[in-house]
Amino acid sequence: MTPEFLVAIVFAIVLVATPILLAGLGELVVEKAGVLNLGVEGMMLIGAVTGFAVTSLSGSPYLGVLAAAVAGALVSMIFAVLTLTLSANQVATGLALTIFGGGFSALAGKAFLGKTVVAFTQLFPTELATHPIWRVIFGYSPLVYFSLFMCAAIAWFLRRTRAGLILRAVGENDLSAHSIGYSVIGVRYMAVAFGGAMAGVAGSMFSLVLTPIWAEGLTAGRGWIALALVVFSAWKPFRLLLGAYIFGAVMTLEVHAKAAGGVFSALPSEFWAALPYLATIIVLVVISLRRSSSGAPACLGRPFIPPA
Repeated sequence: MTPEFLVAIVFAIVLVATPILLAGLGELVVEKAGVLNLGVEGMMLIGAVTGFAVTSLSGSPYLGVLAAAVAGALVSMIFAVLTLTLSANQVATGLALTIFGGGFSALAGKAFLGKTVVAFTQLFPTELATHPIWRVIFGYSPLVYFSLFMCAAIAWFLRRTRAGLILRAVGENDLSAHSIGYSVIGVRYMAVAFGGAMAGVAGSMFSLVLTPIWAEGLTAGRGWIALALVVFSAWKPFRLLLGAYIFGAVMTLEVHAKAAGGVFSALPSEFWAALPYLATIIVLVVISLRRSSSGAPACLGRPFIPPA
């Protein structure tokens, strides 16, 4: 196995893991505030089609990513109004948002089926970005570096800032936070909007970087993997980073296993395609059996009704 081949594998793992990491980081902040939004997949699809459409019309992938973030945040407000203001069931509303996102993206993307867009250019000089070895560090899309920056920024925000402490307090004990004057609903609205924006950016990664051509269902269920990783990481950003790369390795294994032949080719291709989702189920089962390692915010999924 040559160094160039190892670099190619690592490069592929990072690219595949990045949209899961972006969506997972957004959902982590949402859940830290005590809100469970299962609509990540739907918001990713809406971000994907919005980013693709804006990039196709403007020729700028940066505008496409910005539009995807705005679209994800706006769609998340539907969820926020229903669950935070009207106290609707968060699980049912999140599932409805996923269904809505799938249908809306399919309808809005009809005009762009089969079209391609201008992909992101690398941040670093071509000599480094395309080098057989150094591209493992310098050859990525700007969204990859953005995901790493956001991982560190969110970890710092939650642990080192007063605003992060307030957000965690709202997720752990909403009544106490309300009693000392914090707006529980306001904090949760901002957290949901941030999570929606991150899911939108994650969706744009699919349509602008991984496969810069529009097709229905482009995210292929990755939003559900992001949701599982938040639990897997015990709501810690750097554990989420590790988990995203592990799942990225599992998904990359699917491609390389088919090409490797030998014992790998003896298994049907459907097995390798299903492997990431089987791993997701296994992770959730293991975590559910280890009750002491939960670490979930105490108010997660529980509606807040201000006392009279």
